[in-house]
Formats: sequence, structure tokens, C-alpha cells
Amino acid sequence: MKGFLACGVSAICMLLAGCDDGAKAKSAADAAIFLEAAEQELAEHSEFAARTEWAQQTNISYDTDWLLSRASAIGTELVVRLANETKAFEGLDLPPEQARKMAFLRSGIVMPAPSREGAAAELAEITTRLSSTYSTGKYEMKGKALNLDELSTIIEQSRDPNELKEAWEGWRTVSPSMAGDYARMVEIANEGARELGFSNLADMWLSNYDMAPEAMQEEADRLWGQVEPLYRELHCHVRAQLHDQYGDAVQSTSGPIRADLLGNMWAQQWSTLYPLVAPRAADPGYDLTEALKQKKYDPVRMVKAGEAFFSSLGFDPLPATFWERSMITRPKDREVVCHASAWDLDNVDDIRIKMCTEVNAEDFQTVHHELGHNYYQRAYNKQDILFRTGAHDGFHEAIGDFVALSITPEYLKQIGLIDTLPSPEADLGLLMDRALEKIAFLPFGLMVDKWRWGVFRGETTPETYNAAWWELAKRYQGIAPPGPRPENAFDPGAKYHIPGNTPYLRYFLSFVMQFQFHKAACEQAGWTGPLHRCSIYGNKAVGEKFNAMMTAGASQPWPDTLQLFTGGREMDASAMVEYFDPLMGWLKDQNKDRACGW
Repeated sequence: MKGFLACGVSAICMLLAGCDDGAKAKSAADAAIFLEAAEQELAEHSEFAARTEWAQQTNISYDTDWLLSRASAIGTELVVRLANETKAFEGLDLPPEQARKMAFLRSGIVMPAPSREGAAAELAEITTRLSSTYSTGKYEMKGKALNLDELSTIIEQSRDPNELKEAWEGWRTVSPSMAGDYARMVEIANEGARELGFSNLADMWLSNYDMAPEAMQEEADRLWGQVEPLYRELHCHVRAQLHDQYGDAVQSTSGPIRADLLGNMWAQQWSTLYPLVAPRAADPGYDLTEALKQKKYDPVRMVKAGEAFFSSLGFDPLPATFWERSMITRPKDREVVCHASAWDLDNVDDIRIKMCTEVNAEDFQTVHHELGHNYYQRAYNKQDILFRTGAHDGFHEAIGDFVALSITPEYLKQIGLIDTLPSPEADLGLLMDRALEKIAFLPFGLMVDKWRWGVFRGETTPETYNAAWWELAKRYQGIAPPGPRPENAFDPGAKYHIPGNTPYLRYFLSFVMQFQFHKAACEQAGWTGPLHRCSIYGNKAVGEKFNAMMTAGASQPWPDTLQLFTGGREMDASAMVEYFDPLMGWLKDQNKDRACGW
């Protein structure tokens, strides 16, 4: 590798006058020199690290694990060193752009290691081991070793409570071995966070939103308060229908819902329950999964459809390298990380997706989501390196899902997937289908990081990891495990983003913001009908404003970027509430004689 990383000399020592330990920055000019050197180092390492991680995630082996662990350790040492070097500039009155970059260098590390020798290597070994354990996990059921995809299919399709329970509990046998590593990882990362001037890793993560950590936590609670009434009505109706399906012995009409009955391994989205809970006479007249199969879509064609949507908004086609280098289906000859993700390997235009795509409605939407990341990555690729990311992490997750809200019957008819538009009476069914995906997710999207904040702050100890997880699941989601959990259970580790150390608040924020984006786009398009029927497919004027928001990257505080597209400066769930208003009225009517809550 080139640059200061190779020689091990600090950027400040090389660039500022003198190399004595007492060298201090004197001016904004010194800060500019430091930041230019830092961004050069980050750009060089970023591509090396991204290509190493791509190799490991698309071919998990002893050797690729070793390479990723090595690259991660080098990268952690780099970002921790640069973060510590920003301390020399504390107290200077820097221009806003420089101050923003300094703040990013200090708080933008997900898992910081302290600068003491060996800490970064130990942290990298742990994080690589956690990721590999998760991605290669299997459980033997009916004489066959099943991976997560296969166990998830049982959860999605079976209506046998005993089979559901076994598949649900079986997947969670992969995670107890992670608990010790996870606890040690938290110790190291908290030490690193304190070295950088933060009280703990939770405050460090929450410092990435252009506001104080406690203010951001309050903001998340405020947004939840806007949508919680809708979730509670949905929970009440779904619980009653599950009781009708399974009876008192499996699901009571009161209390929490049994987690394995909800059609998703983590009870985070309930879409597969649609046939059980849908309003009568609200059949849209089509099944998107069946339509995709009847029209002979394959995984590549599904991705092409996602690209065509963005092209209809005026965006350039994806580069040829996207099609040459992406992993669109699960390889048969090796272990891979199947969790869908979008990649920008060189911070310019080597953009790709990694998916084990199946031809179904869920993956059709996932394709749009992942491509949203890619188009965002390409839109801001002219910004300085430290600004080549989302305005905040919720923006990145919201972009593709905002586009997917335009997957309406009208859009499906326009691209030839269906022949006839459903009648307006079918709107309740379409809204229920979407609520099972979007509204059901909200409390899970919030509780994952609420659990981690407690862990990072020492309020939740390793002995109480699992109990705290289920206390939050009950409080926010109103769910409970299908039976007593073993003493060594580490159920948080059975969710990818915990061993993978992906902050999760971003998903909660994105589920709120995508509706905010959707309403703004529909208003720009001159739409006057119900929000849930609006599609921006083919609207290049909206695409132009959309691109302007994305091009800004992280170059300015997120309220400024939000204002570019929506006209407002606050995240707001009122658009989500408006979108589902017809369903809310129907749910209240269904639940009027039921005892809701848990």
C-alpha cells in the first residue's frame, strides 16, 4: 500500500512543522493539509479493504477469513490513528467543511479499537469470526443440515406450529458460541470509543446525526410515538387472526404474539401472513410472485427491471462492470454471505450488488432497495472522500425503498407484469400487504439498537444479554419466544446485523423517511389522489430533484439535504400515517370488540 500507512508515520508529524511529540496544529491551513492527507489514505485503504471483503463474502474460506481479518485490522488502526490525530486541532475555529470532516473522522468508526498494540488485530479476528459463524450456520432438521435460507422458508410457508418452533429454535443454536466473542468485542470497542473522547460506543454511534446523542435518541422515540398507534392496531388484528388459525393452545387472544408464527425468522416483517389477515373482498387480483414467474423473470431480469425504473427517472444505466462483477444468485460451489447488500468498491463507479436472488415479490422490492444504494453511491462520487456517503445512514436505506413505494399496480401494468388494474376496493388489501412489511418492522427497527445501546453503556451485561433482548421485544413488538430459552441462549446473535455490527437505527429512520420522500415526490409530480396509489415511474422532473439530493452526499448537515427534496428540515412520520389512513380506519373497526395491547 502507498501513503503514510506503509511507513507508520503520523500524518500530522509528516505534514506539520516538526516531528516532536509536542507538535500542534496552528491554523486552518494546517488542518487542510492534514485532511487532504487523511482522505488520500482513506481512499487508498478503502478500495483495498472493500475488495478484500467482497472476496471473503462471496467465497468464505479459511484463507479469505484470514485476509479479511488482516485488512480489517489495518483499517481499524488507520481510522483510529486518524481519529486520534484530530485532537491536535481541537479548539481551532475551523471553516464548516473542515470541522465537519474532523467530526466524521472522530465518530464515523463503527467498531473502534484503542491504539494500544494488538487491539485492532484482536478486534478484527473477533468480528471476522462472528461474521463467519453466522454466515455458515446450519441446523439439522429431518436428517438434513439446513442453512438460514432453508430454515427461513419453513418459517415463511409452514402452518405447523411444531415445525415452526423447531425451525425457529434451530436457527438460534448457531449463536450461543458468539456470546463470549461479542462481549469481548464490546469491551475493546468501548475502550476505543473512550480513547476518542466518547463516554461509550452508544454515544459514538448516536453522534453521527448532526445533533447531540441524547437528542437523537429522543428523536427516535418521537418518531416511534407518531406511528405506534398504527402498529398496535395491526398487532391486535394479526393476533386475533392467528388465534383463529391455531387456537388457544398455540396463540392466546391476549398478551404477546408467539414469534415463530409471524412468518419471518425475526418477526420483523409479517408479509407471508397476508392470506390469514387480509380484508375480505380486498383481493388485488394478482400475485406478484406468480406474475414474475409467469412472465418468465429470472434473477437478472429482476435486476434489469430495477435498473429500468431508475432509467425512467433520467438516471444513466448501470456500468457494464456491474453486470460482470455482481453476485446476483447464490453460487453452488462455495459458502457465501447471502444477506443482500450493495457495494461501491472504488468510491467511483465499481458498483455492485450481492444477493442470493429468488424470483418472488420480496426480492423484486429488495432489488430496488439495493440499487438505490448503488445510484446514491454513484451520485455523490464527485464529493470529497469523507463526504461520499449518505446525508445520514437513514437516507441511504430510504432511497431505494422510496422508489419501491412506486411499485403500484399502475406501474406493474406499465411494465407488463399484470394486464388489468385492480378495482379501488382492492386498496385495503394492497395496504394490508404493505403494512405487514412496513408497519410491522418499525418496533423491531428501533429495539435492535436500543438493545445495543444498553450493552454498550454497560446497562445490559453478558449475563442478561438474552433476557434484555426479549424484554425489549415484548415491550416494543409485543412478541415472545415459542418456549423457554436455554440458559446459554444468545438470540441477538441470530440476527445478521448484531454479529455483523451494522447499526440498525438507520433502518427505522429509513422506514419513516421513505414515506416522507414519497409524499414530496408525489406532490412534485402533481399527484392529487391517495398517496398509496402514486407512482413516480417515468417522471424525469422528480428524478432531477431526487438526484440533486443524492449528489450532496454528506457534504452538509442532513436537514439541509432533506430540505432540498422535501422542503422540510425535520424527519416526520406523518406521511406514513397518511399513507395507511384507510387501513387504520378498517383496523379500528375490526378491533372495536377486541382487547388490544399486551
